[in-house]
Amino acid sequence: MKKIMCFILVMCIILYPINCHAMEELKDNELYALSAALIDGSNGRLLYGKNQDEQRAMASTTKIMTLILALEYGNTEDIITVSSYASKMPDVQLGIKQGEQYKLDDLLYSMMLESHNDVAVAIAEHIGGDIESFINMMNKKAAELGLTNTYFLTPNGLDEEDENGKHSSTAYEMSLLMKYCVMDSPAKDRFISICQTRQHTFSDYTNSRVFTVSNKNAFLDMMDNVIAGKTGFTADAGYCYVCAIKDGDKVFIATVLGCGWPGNKGYKWKDTRKLIEYGKENYDYKKIIDFTYDPGWINVKDGIEGSESKLYIKEEVELLLSENDVVDIKYNRLEYTDAPIYMNDIINKIDIYINNELYTTINVYAAETINKIDYKYCLKYIFSLFF
Repeated sequence: MKKIMCFILVMCIILYPINCHAMEELKDNELYALSAALIDGSNGRLLYGKNQDEQRAMASTTKIMTLILALEYGNTEDIITVSSYASKMPDVQLGIKQGEQYKLDDLLYSMMLESHNDVAVAIAEHIGGDIESFINMMNKKAAELGLTNTYFLTPNGLDEEDENGKHSSTAYEMSLLMKYCVMDSPAKDRFISICQTRQHTFSDYTNSRVFTVSNKNAFLDMMDNVIAGKTGFTADAGYCYVCAIKDGDKVFIATVLGCGWPGNKGYKWKDTRKLIEYGKENYDYKKIIDFTYDPGWINVKDGIEGSESKLYIKEEVELLLSENDVVDIKYNRLEYTDAPIYMNDIINKIDIYINNELYTTINVYAAETINKIDYKYCLKYIFSLFF
């Protein structure tokens, strides 16, 4: 009988395998891109990377930075006069001519929807005063955002090099730049609106020339809830794409660089879909620490009201995690602290590590005020003993 039961049990396991929800790994050789990154749009944490920190040319994805600077520092109602230099930019061109005037707002659509290089230069000259000044603005903004491996030399992404290096970035840092544009920038709503526009018609200031530009971001129709995206291609960069997409309460940002050359234009869409689906299938929000967490008590040396104070935390930490992520909460409890302490004083800290890397630190606070024993208190105490 026992042998029969064991046989039945083994067959059940074979025929009806236990669903362990094993994480579906994305292997580097499954992507065409030479560099790729997938990040959590809420905090910038890297969820997947393939040569994500390798500096590469990023082509017209550069225009992400040009657009956000124009929105943050420009007035979209401004009138731009086209320079000779801007009018001579190579393809892709709108075909603006020296001396023509256009509203800045219209040119932003031209630059982002059809990636016109002449328009990007005209915008840069207007916002910065000249190209050199605008390039300085781009690199200053990159530094502010912590993009230490990004170096801008053009506002349109054409291949360029100087004594300090090539016009380049990394897959990870281009993802961080897109995160800033769609999640953090004061101009994020306008940025997203432009990137999602399917078609825009406009004319020059004299109404003598009329243009209609159409959005070349085909990924808008390939997956639901695309927030923003920008394509790019140069001979050095290959095909590139940066995309932000929403999945319920989750936001994923993916970047692919060097994703094929002519003849393989569709590789960037395939790789981006793989990255986004990898994020959707394997990452969910999990609460790491919440208000039920009890940091305990602390002894207060030389305190009047008592010898202990209750401690508490003010924040919860929730994070996109996979089943393979290892969370470690490190709280080195102090045995005592010296009086006085006051309610809401920071008494200690809790470090949260994800996969052995420090993710964040939260404060531990005192729940009450405990004053220090002083000369005046001692006199009152002695007096109370006698009288």
